Amino acid sequence: MIMLTSVNSSKQITLEEFLQLPETKPANEYFNNKIYQKPMPQGEHSTIQAYLSSAINQVGRPKQLVMAFPELRCTFNGRSIVPDISVFAWERIPRQPNGRIENRFEIAPDWVIEILSPDQSSNQLINKILFCLNNGTQLGWLIDPEDESVVIFKPNQQPEIRYNSDNLPVLDLLTDWQLSIADLFGWLY
Repeated sequence: MIMLTSVNSSKQITLEEFLQLPETKPANEYFNNKIYQKPMPQGEHSTIQAYLSSAINQVGRPKQLVMAFPELRCTFNGRSIVPDISVFAWERIPRQPNGRIENRFEIAPDWVIEILSPDQSSNQLINKILFCLNNGTQLGWLIDPEDESVVIFKPNQQPEIRYNSDNLPVLDLLTDWQLSIADLFGWLY
């Protein structure tokens, strides 16, 4: 298994220096004074990311409850991360004075979703989810397409693993919406 690759391991840089660098594809992330490049998403990852973001937005956006953002840079508490999907409660979405959505998000998402890619370290993703939980995130998912499971993370609780037809927990704002493991991985067929 390949871990996130440190782009510049010989020189440590500050967060401010990192934020001045041009964006890359796949995205770079910043933590522990180093730059790490995310792996390029592949078919299963991209499919789940697209369908899940869309499903969350179909439920959350019309009622102005939540909004899901794929590959959104979130910079807070000394790190700059790009979760696969960041979900924000509507009232917490950073906005300009005219009401337009800000380009820079300097807060933790309410719900962070990571999708494990074949060449990615699960521990790196767990570290990112735990960092978010320690900074106000209410819910984290680590989706593993290989074994069709989702690890659920909540503040001050042990992680849970969900399989098969189990329903997945969502933000409290989305009480009318349910998604099962079978629905989630059904998007791959």
